[in-house]
Amino acid sequence: MLKISGITLFPFIFIRNPEDKKNKILINHEKIHLCQQLELLIVFFYIAYLIEFYYWFFKLKNSHKAYRRISFEREAYAMERDMNYLKKRKFWGFWKYIK
Repeated sequence: MLKISGITLFPFIFIRNPEDKKNKILINHEKIHLCQQLELLIVFFYIAYLIEFYYWFFKLKNSHKAYRRISFEREAYAMERDMNYLKKRKFWGFWKYIK
């Protein structure tokens, strides 16, 4: 089972531990998900997210590895430390992370 620090359910970001609310990297990661969700009109984000997760889960037989292979997560993890990323991010920035 995955242990999550935060989750974004548009338009909200939920953070598990109160002290993590000050974690700029985690918040930036979740803001990237907000942008992704808006680009896919919210519902299509969740559909695509689940399709990708199950595709990788059945292929890899490991929920953590499947989670890390999701294009949305790959983009968010790759760019979470760049605090200016959302200002320069291209539309459908996750697309280049699809394998």
